[in-house]
Amino acid sequence: MTVLGSGYVGLPTAALFAEAGFGVLAVDVRRKVVESINSGVPITKEPGLQELVKRNVLAGKFKASLNSQADLRGTDAFIISVQTPIYKNKRLNPTFLNKALEDVGRSCHSGTLVVVSSTIPPGTMANLVKPKLEALSGLRAESDFYLAYVPERIAPGRALQEFIESPRLVGGIGPNSTKVASELFRTVCKNVIETDAATAEVAKLAENTFRDINIAFANQLALICEDYGVDAKKVIELANTHPRVSIHTPGPGVGGPCLPKDPYLLISGAKSTRRDIVRTARRINDSMPNHIVKMTLQALKGANKDVRNVKVTVLGTAYKADVADSRLSPAEPIIGKLLRLGMKVTAYDPYCQESFGAEKIEDIHEAARDSDCIIILTDHTEFKRIDPQTLRNVVKENPIIIDARRVIDPDLAKAFGFKYYGLGYGFRN
Repeated sequence: MTVLGSGYVGLPTAALFAEAGFGVLAVDVRRKVVESINSGVPITKEPGLQELVKRNVLAGKFKASLNSQADLRGTDAFIISVQTPIYKNKRLNPTFLNKALEDVGRSCHSGTLVVVSSTIPPGTMANLVKPKLEALSGLRAESDFYLAYVPERIAPGRALQEFIESPRLVGGIGPNSTKVASELFRTVCKNVIETDAATAEVAKLAENTFRDINIAFANQLALICEDYGVDAKKVIELANTHPRVSIHTPGPGVGGPCLPKDPYLLISGAKSTRRDIVRTARRINDSMPNHIVKMTLQALKGANKDVRNVKVTVLGTAYKADVADSRLSPAEPIIGKLLRLGMKVTAYDPYCQESFGAEKIEDIHEAARDSDCIIILTDHTEFKRIDPQTLRNVVKENPIIIDARRVIDPDLAKAFGFKYYGLGYGFRN
């Protein structure tokens, strides 16, 4: 088996199939990634992944290689797990997918199984993947080789567990392909759901688009609550006591590799004009970093602090809690705007090394030392345990907390002398 792409999805995929007894080759164009895998110390940080990779590399069941056509010959099953970014016009950038298809198409033989796990727009399997592989291989999908779409359903921090336990959609371009691909994934996944490729394409994007829309509603609700002077956190808690209501948690924006992109892929080829809810949700979520910056400026002005002479400490640069992943994190535009306004910005994150231009400091209290304002952008477990009193001992006079994740008790923060501004809470004396 060959897995093309050794990132956050491809590497756990390859390691788990090796653990299941398959001989697995992980292919990547990045030499550093290949070398790290073969050394048994992968660059990708994921609980349990390093042990899994090291064990199977030492056992001779797992190795990595740079993208070489010779390495792919004789492979019976390919899993394509390369990145599928979008252009500025929000359409798929197929560069990496096309390269993977070219490599696989030239290596296909009778009986080969090809699985695409990368996130793709509806119709990609029928209109791009199938004809390209058939043209390159001279074989016919479904009769000569098998072809299926099996979208990933894993999240950083729980990748191995979710790969095994989350229901896995397997959509073949025909019944034979669905059957063969399902047999393969049942060797690792506990629950395989068979469907067709087109349905699986839409279902994958529908999942993430639903989440993005729900978050957008939560974010708009937070802004409404600020206008009305009520606490959005309490409003959501109360609303969610209804048995058919489940409002997500508002935040400073939506990050990661999926939610900012997948809604655009869902609607990219749709002819219906009744799709405003998807684009509106994207606009709302993309606007949240600006709202946090405006809240920060309002707080600084209210405390009579000059933006050109303040120090701001950002807590959290990862896009979600308890992971090291900073891809499309809302911390990036927020820190960028603060720096352009002339503020001194320090950043602390117990998992993530990215600072987006802020001064990276490895201790929360050192990062906050002599700060005028602390902005909480990620709801790491550590931040939920912050003691405002200990922070108060190191910050400047008249300090501010901007709580974009609502992890600090407002009353407790104010009791220790902080001016507290919270998303969905605003500012109240």
